[in-house]
Amino acid sequence: MSMGGNGPEVLVTLTEDIGKILEGLHRTKIGGTSHLASSIQVAYLALKHRKEKAQRQRIIVFSCSPVVEDEKSFVKLALKMKKNNVSIDFIAFGELDSETTKKLEAFHEAVNSGNGSNLVIIPPGPNLLSDSILPTPILGGRGMASHMEGGEDVGGGSFDFGIDPSADPELAFALRMSLEEEKARLEKEKQEKEKQAKESMDKIPEEGGEASGSGSGKKDNDKKEGDGDKMDTS
Repeated sequence: MSMGGNGPEVLVTLTEDIGKILEGLHRTKIGGTSHLASSIQVAYLALKHRKEKAQRQRIIVFSCSPVVEDEKSFVKLALKMKKNNVSIDFIAFGELDSETTKKLEAFHEAVNSGNGSNLVIIPPGPNLLSDSILPTPILGGRGMASHMEGGEDVGGGSFDFGIDPSADPELAFALRMSLEEEKARLEKEKQEKEKQAKESMDKIPEEGGEASGSGSGKKDNDKKEGDGDKMDTS
C-alpha cells in the first residue's frame, strides 16, 4: 500500500503472488503528503484478513518524508500496535531532520517487544536502497546486522536467487519476502505432519487389536473344518 497522495491506498491485498506485488509496486505514485499514522492503521486492518491467523503480524514501512504526527499520538499508536502483537519495521531513508529521527526512535522504542520490530535509518549515499536493506535484520536475519554496522558492501554475490539485486531491486526484495513466507509455510507443514504422525502412532495399538484379532481367523478355520466334516459324513 502507499501512504502518499490524498490518503492511504491499498494497491494489493494480502497475497503470495510475487507478480501481484510487483504490479502494485509499479503502480505506486509519488505525490501528495505522507499519511503515516493512518496508513499504519489501515495496514493493521488489512492484516486482520490474513488467511493464517496463527501467522505473525508484521508491517514494513518505507518512509523518506517528515513525520508530521506529534510524538505523543505517534507513541500512542505504537503502544496500540504492540498491544495487538503487531511488529513494525521502519526503513527511513533520504534527508531526515532530527525531529523526524527522534519521533521514529520514540515509536520504535514503544512498539518493540522482544526485538520483534526494527528501525533502520539509511543516510543518503551512492548505494542502492536494496543493498542497504539486505544485510539488516529485517531481511537478512539478525546475524547479518554486524555487516551493516561494519560498513561491508553487499553486492550480487551474497544474493542466492540467481539474479543481481542491483539490476532489479524490486524483484530481489519480493523474492526475499517470498522466501521468508515459504520458510514459514514449510515449517507449519512440517509441524502438522509430525502432529498427524503422532496421532496415528497413538491409535495403532487400538486399531491393530481390532484388525489383527484372532476372531475372524478362527471363524474361517472353523468353517473350513466344518466343511470337511460335512464331506466325510456324506
